[in-house]
Amino acid sequence: MIGIDWYLALSAILFTIGLIGVLIRRNAIVIFMCVELMLNAVNLSLLTFSAYHGDIAGQILVFFSLAVAAAEAVVGLAIIIAIFRNNLSVDITKVNLLRW
Repeated sequence: MIGIDWYLALSAILFTIGLIGVLIRRNAIVIFMCVELMLNAVNLSLLTFSAYHGDIAGQILVFFSLAVAAAEAVVGLAIIIAIFRNNLSVDITKVNLLRW
C-alpha cells in the first residue's frame, strides 16, 4: 500500500515543476500550463489529506477548484488568443498592454 508521504512528495514535485516553469519560461501557453500543473498538485494534496482523514470536505473543495479551473482555462485561453492576434506572438516579453 502506498503511504501518504508518497502522494505528498509527488504533489510537491509537481508543484515545484510548475513553479519553475512559471518563473523561467516566456511562452504564455507554457506558463498557463504550468499554472494548471500547480493547481493540480494542490488538488492532489487536498485529495490525499481528505482520504487520510476520512473526510469528504477536501473532495468537495477539489470539485469546486476544478470547476473554477475550467472557467479560468476558458478565460485565459481567450486572452492568449487575443494577444496573439494583436502581436502575432505569445512571448510575454513582447506584450506591453499598459503602454499607450
